[in-house]
Amino acid sequence: MSYNTLDWQIDARVLTLTLNRPAQLNAFTVEMANELVDAFTRASADDAVGAIVVTGAGRAFCAGMDLSVAGNVFGLDESLSPSVPELEARWDDPVIVNQVRDTGGRVALAIYDCLKPVIAAINGPAVGIGATMTLPMDIRLASDKARIGFVFGRIGIVPEACSTWFLPRIVGLQQALDWVYAADILEPEEALRGRLLKAVVPHEQLLAEAHQLAHRYIDQRSPVAIALMRQMMMRNHAAPHPRQAHAVESLAILHASRHDGREGVQAFNEKRPPRFTQQVSDGMPDFFFPWWPAR
Repeated sequence: MSYNTLDWQIDARVLTLTLNRPAQLNAFTVEMANELVDAFTRASADDAVGAIVVTGAGRAFCAGMDLSVAGNVFGLDESLSPSVPELEARWDDPVIVNQVRDTGGRVALAIYDCLKPVIAAINGPAVGIGATMTLPMDIRLASDKARIGFVFGRIGIVPEACSTWFLPRIVGLQQALDWVYAADILEPEEALRGRLLKAVVPHEQLLAEAHQLAHRYIDQRSPVAIALMRQMMMRNHAAPHPRQAHAVESLAILHASRHDGREGVQAFNEKRPPRFTQQVSDGMPDFFFPWWPAR
């Protein structure tokens, strides 16, 4: 499948997913949102993809929502006023999906549900949705030319893309509120000090660093174990009690011990590289989807 707003390239099990509207600084549109949801869903099911690196074409990562389009720039129907219970009850109704639910939030949930490690390679300006779409990604690397801004207050709107859930968990509540209230454009070093970023690297080295990190995560690793680790960390850290983590970990380690974990222990004892054979497409445990209700 080809995309109009994205570029999809796989090299040595690393998918580079590039936001590809360089003339518009990769400004976000409803079409881009739909294509990103499709791309992350597709990558989850594709055993040729071990990890995902997300970057932008040209000099920007993503300059935020494209505010030049006609009508409601967010693709929303302003005549609709559902309550929270109605929104939940009609969650998958196409009218609600396409005309009420935040487009950035649909992307964030697709990234959250992804079964592969996701690394943001922020190559330039990343503001608004350009910043918040990186929050459900596992790791954020930034070029020394990057600039990051949670600038919603400047145009009288509120944070989106599930960022009020992700941002405080990444940087802490006080830092999240400060950045959202102030709506400043952050230099990469300030974002690094605030623990939003893992590292700031020279611009020319950004993609190479991101790919090297991706290979550290997936080479000689069980794809099923990696998928489970990602979802366990994403979901269990927000559970109300560690008992939930204990329950899920118990079933996950039992599953692993029957499959790739058995090979990993044998390889360790034989002092050789492991030969993991399980794939995400058909090797996920039965408990996984009841624990992770699909929407």
